[in-house]
Amino acid sequence: MKKVSLIVLFIFTVISCGSDALRNGQGTKIEKPEIKEAPLDKDAIIKIRLDSMFTRWNTDKNFNGSVLIAKNGKIFLQKSYGIANKENNILLNDSTMFQLASVSKVITATAVLMLHERQLIDINLPFETYFPGFNYNGITVKQLLCHRSGLPNYIYFLNSEIGRSEGKFTNQEVYDQMCFKAPAPYLKPNRRFNYCNTNYALLALLVEKISKMPFEDFIQTELFKPLGMRHTCTINEIDSSKIAIAYSLRWKREDRDASDFVLGDKSIFSTPYDLFLFSEAMYQNKILSPETQKLAYTAYSKEQRQNNYGFGWRLKDHRDSVKKEVFHNGWWHGYRTAFHRRLKDKMTIIVLSNQLNKTAYATYRIYEILDNKQGGVVDEIGDE
Repeated sequence: MKKVSLIVLFIFTVISCGSDALRNGQGTKIEKPEIKEAPLDKDAIIKIRLDSMFTRWNTDKNFNGSVLIAKNGKIFLQKSYGIANKENNILLNDSTMFQLASVSKVITATAVLMLHERQLIDINLPFETYFPGFNYNGITVKQLLCHRSGLPNYIYFLNSEIGRSEGKFTNQEVYDQMCFKAPAPYLKPNRRFNYCNTNYALLALLVEKISKMPFEDFIQTELFKPLGMRHTCTINEIDSSKIAIAYSLRWKREDRDASDFVLGDKSIFSTPYDLFLFSEAMYQNKILSPETQKLAYTAYSKEQRQNNYGFGWRLKDHRDSVKKEVFHNGWWHGYRTAFHRRLKDKMTIIVLSNQLNKTAYATYRIYEILDNKQGGVVDEIGDE
């Protein structure tokens, strides 16, 4: 009996010591394993920073639109932020189409230069060579391309006619009214740079006459379809269910008017990805030769000290081979658009918005992230 008591006492002592060890944090414990996360590569970090910036802008109600940012053919970010149709609660997606506004001028200039390469248009000849009835003599096709024609802006001198129109105002009507009304030019040809939508409305008409097909058919056949730009067309072909509705800052619909149907200066609808395809095709010389692109990216207005204009492209840092950027912005009704390309490293930045937020033009912030810089000063380049 005494022996049994001693055994019981021993067992109780062992158990008590074990309990004390657990209570005192001693003894063997199972610990959480150490997980080593693979470090993020530079591209992943850039994507996170870009996405965070646009997400914050959208959350703060400073941006509503779609974005694509790429370098040398590699996409860093392709994403939509916000609403395509507020009334029906439809969100934006990668195939939602935006009115490009003045970014359309890039397409128009490219169409003209394609015909120039085929020796069907000589950009150094006067416009009246192709339109003998034109009553503004001595204005070359080249001067239309680089906004040095001095012509008045049809949006202003035909404002009452457009307002009275119950349907679509066409490029031919713009031309006919110019010949009929003969509004005074703003400047003598080639006097200085004067940005003017009339120039590109006439250029679209020139493409029609030389190609013997409607402008929208030419750019579809020669550009959009070959490049796989399946979500790009003019306003004449648009499916309204596939577009982002234009809104004011207070989410009021921005209505169209008859001048929306004048092509060349605006009214092409597209997506960031389709414009990316266009940009890459230009980098790869699949649309225009390097020599013709050089013409398009040349500064033609020497009186412009900083920013300048080529053929359908605005130019920034055009004297610096490393920083040189070709771009165009747009603003029409509720749409704000930006299409920027830095040539040296084959950068493409596309920001399309269907609300009048100026952040669509803040591409300098994107470059800061891409170049791993902090801070910066807004470059006042204007809305178009």
